[in-house]
Amino acid sequence: MSAPNLQVLTLLLERAAAERDEAAQALQGALAQANNARHQHEQLTSYRQEFQQRWTSSFTSQAAAMDIVGCYQSFGQRLDQAVHSQHHVSSHADSRVEQARQRLLAAELRVAGIQKLIERRQAEQRQAAQRLEQRHADEFAARVHAKQAHSHLTY
Repeated sequence: MSAPNLQVLTLLLERAAAERDEAAQALQGALAQANNARHQHEQLTSYRQEFQQRWTSSFTSQAAAMDIVGCYQSFGQRLDQAVHSQHHVSSHADSRVEQARQRLLAAELRVAGIQKLIERRQAEQRQAAQRLEQRHADEFAARVHAKQAHSHLTY
């Protein structure tokens, strides 16, 4: 393989490495978003549990007006919706993390494949150079031998 072809492969490797680095950064961003979403979901779930415990104990210890019970139920429903919505956001963020992982893995495999191809091409070049050097050495040895044989005949 010629030097220009190795240069093309080297450029291809650089581009693939840049794409791999971008994929790694995207994965880090997706992980951060997923962690934030998960944390918010945990906080909302915890708040909902505290809210339910506080109001349940309040209702059992004293008679509550129907207006207050209605407000509690309405707020509890909205809180349940928020928890459910945040769970969906968290799940979606986890999906984006997995997609980012797959993109990173594919990019790493491309880089490794190109590196392996470059190594193979370089090994082929070395072998071709060694064969050429051996051929030249054999030709030189044959000429020297022929010259020696010719000089023995002339004496």
